[in-house]
Amino acid sequence: MSDFFESIKQGLDEAVEFSQGKCPKAVVHEFSAVDVKNIRAKMGMSQTEFASAFGISVSTLRHWERGDRKPHGPALVLLNVLEREPQAVLKALTPATV
Repeated sequence: MSDFFESIKQGLDEAVEFSQGKCPKAVVHEFSAVDVKNIRAKMGMSQTEFASAFGISVSTLRHWERGDRKPHGPALVLLNVLEREPQAVLKALTPATV
């Protein structure tokens, strides 16, 4: 149990240091805002097709496109990858043939 505790303690200590700007080894990934409508248009997909292909609700997609809401977390990561490498994402999502 002490190894488990020490691991959690170390993580918390690092989080506190990072919040104080004292953790130079921390790697922070920041993703830029994306133009969701433009990404979808470049892929030649309707809202329904795009939402279905990437596991997004059509309602959420519409909110993003209107600017009512902004994607964040894994959705923002996916959209950034789609913006840069759409064919790689499509290939990765294509079922493998046996």
